[in-house]
Amino acid sequence: MTTVQDVFLFLDKMAPFSLQESWDNSGFLVGHEAQEVTSLLIALDITEDTVQEAADCGAELIVSHHPVIFHPAKTLTDRQLDGDGKILLSLVEHHVAAICCHTNLDSVEGGVNDALAKALHLVRVEQLKQTGVDCYDRPYGIGRTGELPEPMPLDSFLTLVKDALHPNGVRYVAGSRMVRRVAVGGGACGSMMEDAVRAGCDTFVTSDLKYNDFLSAAALKLNLIDAGHFPTEHPVTEVLARWLERAFPAVKITKSTAKREVISYA
Repeated sequence: MTTVQDVFLFLDKMAPFSLQESWDNSGFLVGHEAQEVTSLLIALDITEDTVQEAADCGAELIVSHHPVIFHPAKTLTDRQLDGDGKILLSLVEHHVAAICCHTNLDSVEGGVNDALAKALHLVRVEQLKQTGVDCYDRPYGIGRTGELPEPMPLDSFLTLVKDALHPNGVRYVAGSRMVRRVAVGGGACGSMMEDAVRAGCDTFVTSDLKYNDFLSAAALKLNLIDAGHFPTEHPVTEVLARWLERAFPAVKITKSTAKREVISYA
């Protein structure tokens, strides 16, 4: 029998929760650790639709990237306008547990950033900035660098990004006409732009960028591409599915289809 605790302990080996940033809230956040898991749902975010999806497919557990509890929850009702209370109440009412792997999954080998680098067909992938080593002596750090198998014009690389990540649109500034060495940061990694330049990258793919980030990139002659938060992190759901299928072959593993990119471009 597989329990919620079994899944938590496995994920803690693959992406130790101790590696999460101080402001983060990754971990086992909702449910009973002894609850049996015969089916689980993998999602980037836990929303009301995601919880209903889990209930509909008989999942006792959701493994997500973003924490379902991030800010302190003051109430647990169906009256909250922001929906947080409704989501937590729905999890409890449907007896669905939640384990969330956020910044720990961003930084470990094979996690969010390696999945993004692979999706963009980068080779010779290395850490952009190493933070340290975990309890198993494995290096970790957010961001990756890599090279394209063959250099290509920026316009062609933008097409590659859109075909690989399926964003509803991209924002970018052109600092260089050709793309050879690329840095990636899944999610909001705009603060690592100078790290990308120091690593010799001509292009940086990330998300949630501000106006001043694009100004700085132009001055640095760096191609800066905002491909969206959801699209740059979603490839890791396939990684989680593969990890969990190998570790728990008797458990039904389902990838969520309820949550997609919510940002549209007119």
